[in-house]
Amino acid sequence: MAIRGVAIGKLNQYAAIDEAIRTAQFVRNKCVRFWIDNRGVGQKDLYRHSTALREEFAFVKDLNSSACQASVERAYSAIARFYDNCKKAVPGKKGYPTFKKNRRSVEYKVSGWKLSETRKQITFTDKKGIGKLKLKGTWDLNFYQIDQIKRVPLIHRADGYYVQFAISADNKVDAAPAGKTVGLDVGLKEFYTDSDRRTEPNPKFYRTSEKQLKFRQRRVSRKKKGSANRKKAINRLGRVHLKISRQREEHAKKLARCVIQSKCDSFWRNLIGRFQASVE
Repeated sequence: MAIRGVAIGKLNQYAAIDEAIRTAQFVRNKCVRFWIDNRGVGQKDLYRHSTALREEFAFVKDLNSSACQASVERAYSAIARFYDNCKKAVPGKKGYPTFKKNRRSVEYKVSGWKLSETRKQITFTDKKGIGKLKLKGTWDLNFYQIDQIKRVPLIHRADGYYVQFAISADNKVDAAPAGKTVGLDVGLKEFYTDSDRRTEPNPKFYRTSEKQLKFRQRRVSRKKKGSANRKKAINRLGRVHLKISRQREEHAKKLARCVIQSKCDSFWRNLIGRFQASVE
């Protein structure tokens, strides 16, 4: 289960977050390079290589050790996926591990951070200088114990910085089974068609925003490479893409809830109807 909150800080704190993200990317890429040069190494060997990097580079040592371990796990995840695709003889490209250029997140595990008593602030305790950030969101973290929080990713998006909390929790929903299986076929023309031949139209969020995307892309192309104005134009373009991504995500979640609830509601309506008929 993941909970997201907006991280509110100062410009120097945002710069520190970006530096931590670059360091995590550096560790991941170095681990991929170590695997390329030494085929057959495992995850433990990559952990040892990360320790050597911390001794060699001061800026890597400034990053919390658990964040370095998370970067190693990202690198090995790509390596393991490549091996798995090769074993399964997946057609086409097998997903050979590549170097990342523009990572936008750094992930802490159970150390390197501390929540305030009110759970409205989080302090990162490594030497990157992030310090204390205010959390703005709708979720109440007081509902969960600290030991339930397993990972804390810091993410840089086009519209700001976010903190996510990966929480180990059991979500139990008391709902009687409808006793009916429903199949959903996702397509391009219709968003989905179920086994009862009911369809949901495709909202086509990308198509509706295509004009605005082209406008923002032209603005980027007209700016001088490396200039501050180009960075601003890229950020505005990223915001449009981010809006489309969130529209798609929320639309899918809303429809998933509607499908589940409609089937449960139909179950109860049928059950009540049978009960009334038997009483009469």
